[in-house]
Amino acid sequence: MVDRKLSAAYPAHWEADVVLRDGTTAHLRPITPKDAQALQEMHKQQSETSVYLRYFTYKSSLTPKELDRFTNVDHHNRVAFTVVRGSKIIGVGRYDRLDDPTEAEVAFNVSDEYQGTGIGSILLEHLAAAGRENGIEKFTAEILPENRKMLTVFSDAGYAVARHFEDGVIMLEFPINPTDKSREVTEAREHRAEASSVAAILAPTAVAVIGASRSWGSIGHDVLDRLVEGRFSGTVYAVNEQAFEVGGLTSYGKITEVPGPVDLAIICVPRERVLETITECGAHGVKSLIIMTAGYESVEGLLAQRELVALARANGMRVVGPASLGVLNTDPAIRLNASLARELPIAGKVGLFSQSAAMGIVLQGAAMQRGVGQSSAISAGLRADVSGNDAMQYFEDDERTAVLAMHLESFGNPRKFSRIARRLARSKPVIVAKSDLLGRRLPPGHSVRLGEAPPEALNAMLRQSGVIRVRSIEELMDVASLLSVFPAPAGPQVAVLSNSLTLAEVVCDVSEGRNLFATAQREELDYSQGQSRSTAILRARVRDLVQDPQVHAVVVAHLPDLGMDVKSVIKVLSEFSGQDKPVIALMTGLTDAKFREGVHHSIPVFTSPTETIGALAKAYGYSQWMNIPYEPLPEFSDVDASAAHEYLEELVNGISGTELQELTHKQSAKLLGFYGIKVFDSKVVNSAQEAVAAANRLGWPVALKANDPDLRQRLDLGGVRLNIPDAQSLEANFEHMSMLMAEYNVHSLEVQTMAPAGQACVIKAVEDPLLGPVISFGLSGDPVNLLNDWSHAVAPLTIEDLDTLIRRPRSSVRLFGYQGLPAVDLTSLKDFIARVSLLKDHHPSITIMNFTPVSVAQESLSVLGVSIKIGDAEQRTDSVRRALRS
Repeated sequence: MVDRKLSAAYPAHWEADVVLRDGTTAHLRPITPKDAQALQEMHKQQSETSVYLRYFTYKSSLTPKELDRFTNVDHHNRVAFTVVRGSKIIGVGRYDRLDDPTEAEVAFNVSDEYQGTGIGSILLEHLAAAGRENGIEKFTAEILPENRKMLTVFSDAGYAVARHFEDGVIMLEFPINPTDKSREVTEAREHRAEASSVAAILAPTAVAVIGASRSWGSIGHDVLDRLVEGRFSGTVYAVNEQAFEVGGLTSYGKITEVPGPVDLAIICVPRERVLETITECGAHGVKSLIIMTAGYESVEGLLAQRELVALARANGMRVVGPASLGVLNTDPAIRLNASLARELPIAGKVGLFSQSAAMGIVLQGAAMQRGVGQSSAISAGLRADVSGNDAMQYFEDDERTAVLAMHLESFGNPRKFSRIARRLARSKPVIVAKSDLLGRRLPPGHSVRLGEAPPEALNAMLRQSGVIRVRSIEELMDVASLLSVFPAPAGPQVAVLSNSLTLAEVVCDVSEGRNLFATAQREELDYSQGQSRSTAILRARVRDLVQDPQVHAVVVAHLPDLGMDVKSVIKVLSEFSGQDKPVIALMTGLTDAKFREGVHHSIPVFTSPTETIGALAKAYGYSQWMNIPYEPLPEFSDVDASAAHEYLEELVNGISGTELQELTHKQSAKLLGFYGIKVFDSKVVNSAQEAVAAANRLGWPVALKANDPDLRQRLDLGGVRLNIPDAQSLEANFEHMSMLMAEYNVHSLEVQTMAPAGQACVIKAVEDPLLGPVISFGLSGDPVNLLNDWSHAVAPLTIEDLDTLIRRPRSSVRLFGYQGLPAVDLTSLKDFIARVSLLKDHHPSITIMNFTPVSVAQESLSVLGVSIKIGDAEQRTDSVRRALRS
């Protein structure tokens, strides 16, 4: 790691842990003079060809002058990054500003051993981000025609690269502002790398248990036993410095003594030995770690987590844990039980992800009880490294996984979660169990940010992303068992077949209010004619309903019956697996757990009407989301994001820590102008004469308001007077209002031109630590002040998100024509909110924007009041440079 005693000019925020194309990790940081020797060693190990391609000539070593120039940079006009693995430099990228201060020349050098692992692309992304921060707009490069690898780095980056040939050298130049294509390329590379890193954990060829033990009941004993008894297809090594044999295996004193390569090490040693063990794993070339060791839940433990993760990543290893339950892979070709689960679950199509070991045990128990077959399972423990986002990247590509079921106790990078989930949910259902306190309370041992936005905003983010949100692990398993067997129902019509009219009616009753329409089919199921005849009747009726285009799901609700046993019902229904609509068994009173495993015979089995209809309703909601086309908001030709960014940099300069600065009306108007938003002008006045002068300038008629954010909207308290037509009326109103407002210690008033009469609305935009840019909408007055009638969304918005945001408040009916009032200008309202959401999404230094009121008339929209606060924002969590975050 870099010496933290470096000068203040050292840009520590540029440091990042990165995932390479092969799934291993490295550390990227700005170069320092202390890197001279390591840079020389890298150079000497390069082939003659690599040296020639970089310097256009061969040199066996770098001169002291060259080393000094390469390692002494100012991090502004000259920037250089190193990618290091342990103490070894494996890649270098740099830029030097040219005579034109907006241009810089870039160059790269990647170790022969690591060429093809994506280091060049990663360096380019980070150099571009640093360049933009330093005011550079364009990169240039000189490359020999035979250097095809580096040409590919530039051509595949997604930038608009121009090239020409000059004096035997290819000259490249391209603007470095992110484009849709460059973002798409970056996200695709990030996806592949992170998916590969998780795949390496779940499909190792050799596993070592460090801390393997002979003591029954110890973690080291149990995890070794599970690996061996589970018939893991690869090689298992036991590491215990005090024994020659453990669990029937030869024991090695240290991981470095193991005779073969190790893909995955499971660390079960006491906490005080974890760092030493990680170092030894790095020396042996271990690729991934599962840390089962606990004791990291305290504040001091959080610091220890960061230390162990940094050490592991710097040595190329991803970490599951600490305090992890482990991982499972039921693939018959792998059979990995690297966990404390007593046995591998039945193979299936559901991928599971949980955080704490305790919840992992509960999750596995619920899955076993409901007979849910699993493809793989990951228990992230305290989630110091591998997270739910990494799991989604992996499960998206995993052919054995059809459904992802997650229990989340905290979010890591919410912007990234939303982005991945929205993409993943288009191909596979993503089910998340979360409590209403997720993001509001800090789980033990988790290093996360707490949210400040209303809890409804989190639900909005999940809803926008297509995530199926459930409230319990039991409901999580119910929905997973259904969607792992059948597609989501295409419509709301549910046919209920039953041998009990009462039971059928109960199912229908439960469906009311769940967005489903159930119809009882009692008269068709009569099991009194013997099991053979009853089986034929059941099969025929289910077939008719499956073929009926007006039916979208079939529920067979079965009461214990002498004429038809449970096993026979499940067997008949299993014949309809593979259909395009769900066929579900509801077996009330079922106590034998083995029949819940009907899902393994391609049929989901439930034991109560609530479970059955609840799972169907959640699945149908997902189907409705899938039918909504993904349409991003249109681009605005009059938006100048770059100018807004430059202006905000000027305003933010000097703000430190958590301090917030409220912009003046003039500053707010200028900032909003970059996004095509106009605010009605106003003037704060202290006398009647000033009020008249202001009205003459602004234009009559005018409104007179209290210069107070709360009272200025309170007509009932005398805080606003409207439609004042002339100077005489204004003077009288000024004197009377001044007297009233003095009681509230308000001694100045505000004059503003009258806007066309319309519905007053409130739009807020907040940079939330948990969710990012939260947009909130409501109707002014009692709806938001008393009834809390808000709707929320998280930017970036789609066209559907924007429409839902406006329609979701209960009071929004007033916008569409209500009790004789005309409908408002919805087009202008949507246009305004779209611009606000873009402004907030693009500029995280804008901490709070509060537009109140916004008057929406029949044919116009008027922004009458705005308050904007800015701060020195932390680095964005979804930067266009790839980086792991703990």
